[in-house]
Amino acid sequence: MRLCGCSGIAAVGNIEKATEAEMDRVFAVNVKGVFHVAQEGVKGMLADGKGGVIINLASIASIIGIKDRFVYGMTKGAVLTMTYSIATDYMHKGIRCSCIAPTRVHTPFVDGFIKKNYPGKEEEMFSKLSKYTPIGRMAQPKEVAALAYYLSTDEAAMLTGSCYNIDGGVVSCMDAQEM
Repeated sequence: MRLCGCSGIAAVGNIEKATEAEMDRVFAVNVKGVFHVAQEGVKGMLADGKGGVIINLASIASIIGIKDRFVYGMTKGAVLTMTYSIATDYMHKGIRCSCIAPTRVHTPFVDGFIKKNYPGKEEEMFSKLSKYTPIGRMAQPKEVAALAYYLSTDEAAMLTGSCYNIDGGVVSCMDAQEM
């Protein structure tokens, strides 16, 4: 059995601007969504006795601080540590669990976020957000999917309890950006 825990909504702001209602809303989707999927997946994998693979989607915001992403980063950090816990608890039962931490991925979600939060400045903000990565663009969904697919294959049988950045160099190559 192969399973991907991928749910997420955004929240903009720092700790001063965060509200309990916003934290509850984002936590319910970003953390509880992945938790419920993983919990049912583990039950199924144990029941059939064949083990399996769980791939969770976190974010680079789970690894590094990103300005004005307090609530979002906190929830994605929970997904990262959830991944480590599942891998540790179930590796000897044939269940592998790893995590992917992408940078911004160009999806309709990003387009909608830009439109909602930066009306009239969509092109400018898309360009600015794309240039955030040292590689100079957002990730594409198919790039994240290809990594998830690989991690779920038998060729990746030695991989568990790890987080894989797909971030265009954000985490390790920020000095490569032209300022």
